[in-house]
Amino acid sequence: MKGIILHGGRGTRLRPLTHTGPKQLIPVANKPISQYALEDLRDAGIRDIAVVLGHIAPNKVIEYYGDGSDFGVSITYIEQGTPMGIAHAVGLCEDFVGEEPFVVYLGDNILKGGIRHFADDFVRFGYDAMVLLCEVKNPRMFGVARFEDGKLVGLVEKPKVPPSNFALVGIYFLTHTVFEAIKTLKPSWRGELEITEAIQRLMDWGHNVGYSKVIGWWKDTGRPEDVLEANQLVLSELRLSVEGEVEDGVTVSGNVGIGKGTIVRRGCTIRGPVIIGKGCDIGPNTYIGPYTSIGDNVTMRGGEIENTIVVGDSVIECDRRIVDSLIGRNSRIISADKNVPRGYKLIIGESTLVSL
Repeated sequence: MKGIILHGGRGTRLRPLTHTGPKQLIPVANKPISQYALEDLRDAGIRDIAVVLGHIAPNKVIEYYGDGSDFGVSITYIEQGTPMGIAHAVGLCEDFVGEEPFVVYLGDNILKGGIRHFADDFVRFGYDAMVLLCEVKNPRMFGVARFEDGKLVGLVEKPKVPPSNFALVGIYFLTHTVFEAIKTLKPSWRGELEITEAIQRLMDWGHNVGYSKVIGWWKDTGRPEDVLEANQLVLSELRLSVEGEVEDGVTVSGNVGIGKGTIVRRGCTIRGPVIIGKGCDIGPNTYIGPYTSIGDNVTMRGGEIENTIVVGDSVIECDRRIVDSLIGRNSRIISADKNVPRGYKLIIGESTLVSL
């Protein structure tokens, strides 16, 4: 079985972070979101993986993953460029897949528990395609399953009147039969080739299409609040690991991870779950609260931070409380207390939210 990770899309809801890199490289618990997909495929025994690149900084994806050997897989890169839909991206992989069954994994999805047992079911039952479903509160935002007498009979993309509360998880088990279906598609109202329509074609043609329901959590990290929630969910399973230096007079409670070369100075309080990367300089007199991820090479002096992701290579030096935030790489947040006249100095990108 082969794997495909989709690394494209516009990422408009995560701007300005996605002006300079793909959304799938935004870290959750100090690991790029798409790395969870790659590791999930690997742990399911899938080592031959295609990564479909989008038009936003594809070089950063290649630079991070390389040939895949550092992650225990072999990666083939396929360029999609302008986003034209999931089915279009899958269609580009026909030569890569050949006659083997394969898994398509959206690179901005995280699934608790992984796909190994689903992959086993897909092979054991001899499906031509299999979708994963998760019950959600807002099905109009997703592709949704339609059932009759408990049997899957249809898939509808972002319906105004959802036929059920079961959304399609961004993971699809497929065989080469899907390529014939994709070749019959025309762009939807969104201007994209929809994978839901391709799988619907397979059902209409009488192919064996199955489904499984996800037990546990699944996150589609398309919005800032989704990224923060995924960060919370992953950090909630963090184990205590302190590899850096913690000075006397530091209070640490809960599960906390501190990377090599990091120093936490006296007077700091760290209340887990919290992860701090390598080479950071924290404190003195700094509070880091639950569900915070701080990337590598961050300096933080004073102030408080909670339920926030700091991507890395940043400086935070202000006696303020920061909550529920995404802070991009190479950012500086400094005190304005000594400014004359007093006031906030802001450089704000497109689609940015600032609460002062």
